[in-house]
Amino acid sequence: MPNMKLAAKEPIVISLGGSLIVPDGGPDIHFLTAFRKYILELVKSGHKIVIVCGGGKTARHYINAANEVIHNIDPEDLDWLGIHATRLNAHLLRTLFRSVAHPNVIKHPMRTPRHWHEKVLVAAGWKPGWSTDYVACRIAGLLKVKHIINASNIEFVYTADPRTNHDAKAVKQMSWADYRKMVGSVWSPGLSAPFDPVAAKYCSGHDISVAIVDGRNLVNLEKVVTGADFKGTLLS
Repeated sequence: MPNMKLAAKEPIVISLGGSLIVPDGGPDIHFLTAFRKYILELVKSGHKIVIVCGGGKTARHYINAANEVIHNIDPEDLDWLGIHATRLNAHLLRTLFRSVAHPNVIKHPMRTPRHWHEKVLVAAGWKPGWSTDYVACRIAGLLKVKHIINASNIEFVYTADPRTNHDAKAVKQMSWADYRKMVGSVWSPGLSAPFDPVAAKYCSGHDISVAIVDGRNLVNLEKVVTGADFKGTLLS
């Protein structure tokens, strides 16, 4: 299994899939309770954490609704629906971490404070054309962080969509070049991919590695943080 060595004083950057925050029918209270407990344990042990929130089913519901009512909607308008969903989720997370979080949700990655007194920094989507994966990458680049944890509802990157292809195989380690060949280079609102193609291009050019893991498995997430072998895919 792969492992990823985080630098000792490096902030932990987590691109938190909206599918974990709002899987369907509303926020997942069970996950949020467990995730909050785990992050607070990391805080107590001296870590600083950046959490970039995705839009989840809230984004997809609004994008789908708009598409059903009006056809040929400008992709920029659809992207804005998703962005506001990420911001709603981010405000929820900032509220849950209020006692240890920076008071403002970061909406512009290049205005991320390089040094902040609080232990947790929560971020959301910025503008059309930028996924929250890409926001996480740009924040990591600004903070000179070389590792990102992409926590969503999948365990691995697969050679094909396992929901439709029974021959799809889990990949434990993959180069950025191979990953980019597989997913292409274009971002679109509501795109379902293990990691945004545009974000992959940025990471490839800035020597940033990404651990793709199922964020519901917090024991496994801890293995990523501690540099142990983890269940998931390492993109580098």
